[in-house]
Amino acid sequence: MIVTVSGPHGSGKSTYAAKLAGSLGLRHVSAGMLFRKLAEEGKVSLEKFQEMAAADPGIDRLVDERTMMEAESGDVVVDGQLAGWVLKEISDLRILLTAPLVVRLERIAARDHISLEEARRQTLHREAVQAERYRKHYGFSVDDWSIYHLILDTSFGSIEDTAKILLAAAVTAKNAKTRKTPEKNPGPQPIPAATNRS
Repeated sequence: MIVTVSGPHGSGKSTYAAKLAGSLGLRHVSAGMLFRKLAEEGKVSLEKFQEMAAADPGIDRLVDERTMMEAESGDVVVDGQLAGWVLKEISDLRILLTAPLVVRLERIAARDHISLEEARRQTLHREAVQAERYRKHYGFSVDDWSIYHLILDTSFGSIEDTAKILLAAAVTAKNAKTRKTPEKNPGPQPIPAATNRS
């Protein structure tokens, strides 16, 4: 089973992907962590690496290739902004997580131990650079949510309740996958005519 978890920064992608993977007994792979690892290997800041990736499509392709290799092994939950798009053809469930900007900024500030204003500056810069990069290198907008099976606002409920919703969706997708056989899907069936009882 292959599940993707996408969404903007601070929406909870990695948190929920890890929880989902643990609940399902699947591996967890983070495209964002792969990207950060490449930045560290190149000894450049994440912001600088984002700008480098905007100019060099080879960086995104390298992350995509590594993500695809992990996914092709199966039994994995992959989180990343582009995970749903990159794995669209082979994933069984594509999830998009979202949350209001102020909530995302508060989470980022707490996670990265920075001020709310610094979180705002970094996040808006990163998202602007990424949106342009994705449009230029891939030809789509991250605002196109049409490919996702489930879209969920993670600010709506508790972490536990949100995790339960995601798990229920994953179990449903897994069950649907095991039932998919041509013999079991006979197609549309005619509605029986009403019988006249006189």
